[in-house]
Amino acid sequence: MSWDHVWIDVNIATMDPDNSAAYGAITDAAIAVKDGKIAWLGPRKELPDFDVFDMPVYRGRGGWITPGLIDAHTHLVFAGNRANEFEMRLEGASYEDIARAGGGIISTVNACREAEEAELFDLGRQRLNALAKEGVTTVEIKSGYGLNTETEVKLLKVARELGRNHHVDVKTTFLGAHAIPPEYKHDTEAYVDLVINEMLPAVIEQNLADAADVFCENIAFNLDQTERVLTAAKTAGLEIKLHAEQLSNMGGSTMAAKLGAKSVDHIEYLDEAGVKALAESGTCATLLPGAFYFLRETKMPPIELLRQYNVPIVVASDFNPGSSPICSTLLMLNMACTLFKLTPEEALKGITVNAAKALGIEQNVGMLAQGMQADFCLWDIATPAQLAYAYGVNPCKDVVKNGVLVHQ
Repeated sequence: MSWDHVWIDVNIATMDPDNSAAYGAITDAAIAVKDGKIAWLGPRKELPDFDVFDMPVYRGRGGWITPGLIDAHTHLVFAGNRANEFEMRLEGASYEDIARAGGGIISTVNACREAEEAELFDLGRQRLNALAKEGVTTVEIKSGYGLNTETEVKLLKVARELGRNHHVDVKTTFLGAHAIPPEYKHDTEAYVDLVINEMLPAVIEQNLADAADVFCENIAFNLDQTERVLTAAKTAGLEIKLHAEQLSNMGGSTMAAKLGAKSVDHIEYLDEAGVKALAESGTCATLLPGAFYFLRETKMPPIELLRQYNVPIVVASDFNPGSSPICSTLLMLNMACTLFKLTPEEALKGITVNAAKALGIEQNVGMLAQGMQADFCLWDIATPAQLAYAYGVNPCKDVVKNGVLVHQ
């Protein structure tokens, strides 16, 4: 056999749903890579003969290999921070007080409008490096902190540039309908028209987005406005996603599912009818425990209903400066288990195979099988549950991306 490299003395959590073992596990296994793909994997005793002097052979010392991790919901490109607002809230200020003082999302919007692309790129690269050190090999980056055509395009350009200059794959999402900018606070419909008729065509023309998203909520965009934006984006050829049911049940998830959305995200207030709609459409349910934690929410997502209807559950960081300033996908594993009572296996599925589904890339990444893209991590752990069990000492030892060892 002629391969590019081989890994032995490992256990493999394939996360392959066709493997009935927990985590799709293959113990005492081996994996071979050729031309950026997985050429062979299985029990080590079944590994075909090969010339050990003809290729690198890596020994995992009994560790576990998993698919490369996927963070399917971030707002990673932004300028400024809102630590002062965090402090103000803890000192008793209300959201209204903070907003009146020029805070909230508008403070981030102002910082992003003023920032140069080079500054945004440097900040984004630092954050991407932090995720990469934890085994993340694919990330979704949303816009949404521009709220005008120029800045939304700028944010998406930076996200695309990060993907071209980093081993982590970047999927981009246009979120022009994230909030209502101050200049349109008395004419929301005019802003929706701007998103549809000016922003979206500019993004499409420059090929800056893979998907579009909307924040459907009583403090943002109503059901009709949301449907207009999503329909326009879908007609333009983009995948669609939705921030939905975070603060109330507006029926956004049901509407998005009927339109064929890849995922609906947050969903703390999702009801059984909404869960049924997701199950019927194959739409993923993305849990964002970082925001739940940071905002000290108490309304739990409908985990049991999602299980009952076999809705794919995704776990993501929602990394952003306002509601989830936590740049760690591994920490989300622990939070998904401790806050939302997912099992460690459910949580790991949420940042691998199900996260790939939420981004529409499940044919290439998210699990380990022959012919899949060779994106995987070697962890110094005795069981996959350790990834969700403990946090603080990073057990990631090696990362292979597109068949190349990029971190050791």
